[in-house]
Parts: sequence; structure tokens; C-alpha cells
Amino acid sequence: MSQSNLLTQVSNCVICEPDLPLGARPVIQFNPSARILIAGQAPGLKVHQTGVPFDDASGQRLRQWLGLDQEDFYDAAQIAILPMGFCYPGKGKSGDLPPRKECAPAWRAQLLAALPNIKLTIVLGKYAQAYHLPQTKHLSLTELVKSWREYWPTILPLPHPSPRNNIWLSKNPWFEQEVVPQLAQAVQSILKPKGN
Repeated sequence: MSQSNLLTQVSNCVICEPDLPLGARPVIQFNPSARILIAGQAPGLKVHQTGVPFDDASGQRLRQWLGLDQEDFYDAAQIAILPMGFCYPGKGKSGDLPPRKECAPAWRAQLLAALPNIKLTIVLGKYAQAYHLPQTKHLSLTELVKSWREYWPTILPLPHPSPRNNIWLSKNPWFEQEVVPQLAQAVQSILKPKGN
């Protein structure tokens, strides 16, 4: 299947439409030339409304961590964004519901195979971490993020940049002191060839 056909099929996907509170609206950012992959959870309500990935407070913090402005972050030729679920799953008792289970088996392997130039995969949140780092399922978020050097420089597990994680960030100042500068430096070196 050609990449344009694959993207069209993903954009028109309605596999779990009956179970989505606001209907299907897949939100991804994809180009086979991308060099960095952001593997997230699922779009939130604001992202569902705008159709722009990370168009919310989580995105603002993520761009700060990456050291990127909006223009570079939304350059699909450089940055791919593939959440575990492509559509807004709805609200749960504490935050949004988990990504729909139908999405990853239907699309993820095909999309990842169509990204041959990825140098760094940034893995946000437990659902993406369970998929991309299945051997770490037994670790807590703190244990996993503390062990980041084991997967570096090709994969980096991060806490989700959501404001819901403010307490975790305040309890773990080492993360923004040690990990974030390394991440921003790596992002700059990976994307630097763009100007050549």
C-alpha cells in the first residue's frame, strides 16, 4: 500500500466510531521522511476539536522539553506524531479514557514500517510505553523514566506532558534538570540536517 493510500485510509478510519462519544476524527502527523517519532496516548477534547495534534497545554510543555517552536514541531517532514489511539476516546472518572484498543492493531505496524528514517522515538505515557517498551511493563513511571539511559539514544520514555503530571514533575526535579536538556540537545542534532 502506498503511503498516501495508507494516510487516506487512516484519515477515513471509523473502526470504533460507534464507541466514540464525539465520533471518529483521527489525528496524526505523518510523513515518511520524519526523523523523530512522538508516540503518545490519544487526542484530548481540544485536539479533537481542532484536528491539530498536541494543540493544548500538553503540547506547550512538550515543545518546551523538545526545544522546538510550533513551526518546527508541526513540520511533518521532521516530526511524526502517532498516538496509540487516533481519536478522542471520551472522558473517564479521572481524565480521559484510555486509547481505544482497536487502533494500534489496525494501523500501528503499517505506519511504523512506513517511517524508515526515525532516529529517536519519544514515548509518552503508559499505553505508548507498554507498546514500544513491553519489557518494562512491571516498572513504575518513575522507575522507567529514571532508567532512560538504557534506551537512549533511539528511544526515550517520558512522563506525559499533561498538567495532570505537575505533581510528578515537582516531586522529580531531576527529570527537568537531567533528561530534558539531553532531549533538547538530541532533537537539535537530529533535525540540524534540515538546513543542509
